[in-house]
Amino acid sequence: MLHVSPDSLVLQPAFAKIVCEPGWRWARREKPIPNYDLFYVWSGEGEVEINGTIYEVSKGSCFLFRPGDYTSATHNPQKPLVLTYIHFKVDEVVDHVPERHRVLTDTVDFEYMLSRYVRLFLVQTYAAEEEAKLVLKQLIIHLLREDNEAPVEKKASNQLTEAIHEIANYVRQNPSIAHRVEDLAMRAQLSPRYFSMKFKEMIGMSVQTYMIRTRIERAQHLLMHAGMNVTEVADALGYRDIFFFSRQFKQYTGRSPSEIR
Repeated sequence: MLHVSPDSLVLQPAFAKIVCEPGWRWARREKPIPNYDLFYVWSGEGEVEINGTIYEVSKGSCFLFRPGDYTSATHNPQKPLVLTYIHFKVDEVVDHVPERHRVLTDTVDFEYMLSRYVRLFLVQTYAAEEEAKLVLKQLIIHLLREDNEAPVEKKASNQLTEAIHEIANYVRQNPSIAHRVEDLAMRAQLSPRYFSMKFKEMIGMSVQTYMIRTRIERAQHLLMHAGMNVTEVADALGYRDIFFFSRQFKQYTGRSPSEIR
C-alpha cells in the first residue's frame, strides 16, 4: 500500500470511535470480510481472532484485517474495549500491505490521525472525503513504518535526529554566539565526541564548519539587506578582529565583505 494513490482508497460507510457495551462480541461470520478494516484499541481488554490465531488486546493494539480474513472478537465486560474502526477498499493493485497485527507503543501521532479521520465526518466539513483519504494513507504509512523499523531503534533514532536538528536550528538562530561544542553536546544530552560525530553524519558538515557557515550566511544577509557596514556586521556577529572576519568571509563566499556591501 506504500505506492497506492489516495484517490484509489474507497472509504466505506462504517467508521467510528465507540465504547463497546458490556455484552459486546464480534461473532465470526460464515463469509470472510470483503474489504480492509483498520481496527485500533484505545483502552480496555479483550481478544481478537484472525484466521484461527488469537491475540490478546489492550491499549495500542492495532489490526489491519484484509479481504478474505475470518475474524471475531470479545472483551472483558469490566474493562470494555474502546475502539476506532475504518472500513475501506483499494481500487488498484496492492503491494507492501501492513502486517495484520502490532502493538503501538508511541500512540500520540496515530491516535491524532484516527481522531481527525472521524471528526471530518461528524460535521459537514468541506472536502472531508478528500482529506480523509490523505489521513488514511498517512495511517497506512505509519503502520508500514512500524513493520519495517525495530521499535527501540526507531524511537532512539527519532529522538537523536530531533536532538541534532534542534541544536542545528539553535545555532542558526543565534549566529553571534561563540558556541562551544561541549555546551551544544550538553544541550543535546550527548557526549561531545558522539555529538560531533552524529552532527556531521546528519547535517553533512562538522559542528565548527556549520557554525562558521551560518555566521557567514547571516553576515551576507546583514550586508545586503540591513544597511549595515562591514564593521557593524562583524561586531554584531561577535568578531573581534575585522580583518579575520574579512578573510573568513572571503574564504566561504569567494568575495570580500566590502564587495557585498
